[in-house]
Amino acid sequence: MMAMNAMNHISGIAIANAININNNNVKAFFTGSKPAFLTASSSDFNGVRLDNHPQQFQTNKLSYKSRGRVEITASSSSVPPKKILIMGGTRFIGVYLSRLLVKAGHEVTLFTRGKSPVTQKLAGETDQEYAEFSSKVLHIKGDRQDFEFLKTKLSASGFDVVYDINGREAVEVEPILDALPNIEQYIYCSSAGVYLKSDILPHFETDAVDPKSRHKGKLNTENLLTTRGVNWTSLRPVYIYGPLNYNPVEEWFFHRLKAGRPIPIPKSGLQMTQLGHVKDLARAFLMVLGNEKASKQVYNISGAKYVTFSGLAKACAKAAGFPEPDIVHYNPKEFDFGKKKSFPLRDQHFFTSIEKAQTDLGWKPEFDLVKGLTDSYNLDFGRGTFRKEPDFSVDDMILNRTLVLQS
Repeated sequence: MMAMNAMNHISGIAIANAININNNNVKAFFTGSKPAFLTASSSDFNGVRLDNHPQQFQTNKLSYKSRGRVEITASSSSVPPKKILIMGGTRFIGVYLSRLLVKAGHEVTLFTRGKSPVTQKLAGETDQEYAEFSSKVLHIKGDRQDFEFLKTKLSASGFDVVYDINGREAVEVEPILDALPNIEQYIYCSSAGVYLKSDILPHFETDAVDPKSRHKGKLNTENLLTTRGVNWTSLRPVYIYGPLNYNPVEEWFFHRLKAGRPIPIPKSGLQMTQLGHVKDLARAFLMVLGNEKASKQVYNISGAKYVTFSGLAKACAKAAGFPEPDIVHYNPKEFDFGKKKSFPLRDQHFFTSIEKAQTDLGWKPEFDLVKGLTDSYNLDFGRGTFRKEPDFSVDDMILNRTLVLQS
């Protein structure tokens, strides 16, 4: 175990050197008790100073205002009104993107299976704001896997732009392109998971991709859009977080913090990763609309700083007003978890450069990590809403083994 920790410590230092961090920053990064962050590029983004946090189990209250709404900038509202189709749109990314598009004056239609309400009121949103938004959203009910229905329904629609939020395979996109031969722009939600694993980080948009990735369908879609000669733009988020997140990212930590349980983290906890707030992602989606610089381009979109696994656990506690957690490290190879996941993030260094989006689009994240996690907690988990009930069975396997070894 000591050898393993030593190797992870060396690996962490090597990766820090690879992204040109000076020795003082490396020392502070690895030895500090505060959540560990590294900047994602040479941007001018800086974190905000946070006040002390209240006691455990109380909704955290910071000096900034937590709001369900997201703001429109002058540059994003300069595009003439478009007739826009969003594939998906009733949960998470689409919930925030559709609001931005409606506020910018576009006609927005959601294509969904109709299993969820077409719109929902957000925490922090006034009745008037919600009523104004929901009255302007149109809906097409259907299954995108029914290709003939899809082509028939869209062929006479005259949509100018498609935002494909939930597309996973190229075959799902072909009928849309067939139905809309004169489309002005196809904006696609891809994933940073397409990059080939590398010891040299951060990932840039020009880095090698992994044809065997579980996200290979998204790669195939980007290739299809290129071969079809469509004006397209693809965004590659890393880990997305924020209110209404249906993936157990911050929620996984919040459940354990609320229960007062230790946080099990694989290996040394120095693995570095990157999270981006859903509202910052929604703004990026808006800013590529009608943007000539974004034509046939791929953009990494995430937060401005990287964070270690242990730093993320501490950041979640700070954001939600819980005491700093007790972190328990373990070696995943010593356990058989079956099909259950012991940790919500991939056990490796995984982060990207967002410099291209900052340069081309003038976009930058508005949320630093703690501020963004606070927004997520205050507008979601802290109100008693979450997607999955906690399952601590895997945690107990880890903790019980740790206690045996200690005794």
